[in-house]
Amino acid sequence: MIAPEFVEVESGKRADRPQLAKALNRCRVTGAVLVVAKLDRLSRNAAFLMTLRDSGVEFVAADLPEANTMTVGVMAVVAQHEREAISQRTKAALAAAKARGTVLGGKRAGAAKIEAYQRMGVAAAQQKARQEAELRREALENLLGLSLNAMAAQLNADSVTTSRGSVWTATAVKRALALLD
Repeated sequence: MIAPEFVEVESGKRADRPQLAKALNRCRVTGAVLVVAKLDRLSRNAAFLMTLRDSGVEFVAADLPEANTMTVGVMAVVAQHEREAISQRTKAALAAAKARGTVLGGKRAGAAKIEAYQRMGVAAAQQKARQEAELRREALENLLGLSLNAMAAQLNADSVTTSRGSVWTATAVKRALALLD
């Protein structure tokens, strides 16, 4: 029997991993084998992996299916070393960037341009919505005085589609009327 899948998005560096805790508990309760894609993604902490190895929960890494207690120990130490090396390289790269005068964090150059394009996109979408509402002005105005639900029902009965080609709802009628003011 295949047990449920537990997906963790936390770093292998962190010890507080709720999905991993749930998976381990499930394995303890059912006697299931924990299957992980890669040993170094399970954890990059040698002590954690050794504790897991000694916990009684059997686990298998798909990238190293033939692993035994010795290879798990060796791979745990290698994974921890790689984690430390990554940390050192990252710190060195950030320090070098800072020394070159690079501003770290915050908005990057060009962010204002991107925001302007996004605003233009919103403005264009609003203009298109107003044009579509204008095309349906006569059908909508003929139904003024009815409730929004009654208007939506009548527009649907008359085969008048929304700007997206779907059926009318009270909310869609309300929005279309607001665009016509």
